[in-house]
Amino acid sequence: MTITTAHIPAIVALIAGILILVMPRLLNFIVAIYLICVGLIGLGALRFLHL
Repeated sequence: MTITTAHIPAIVALIAGILILVMPRLLNFIVAIYLICVGLIGLGALRFLHL
């Protein structure tokens, strides 16, 4: 199974959801990191990682 760029937001969202359930105080940080990651992926800034 290969992970494509289409799968990355879903994986990040799943991990973020689990972390929010376990530690609700991390909500602000998790949302901020998620938005930054999705933005970088959308702009193609992570293309050098060959994702």
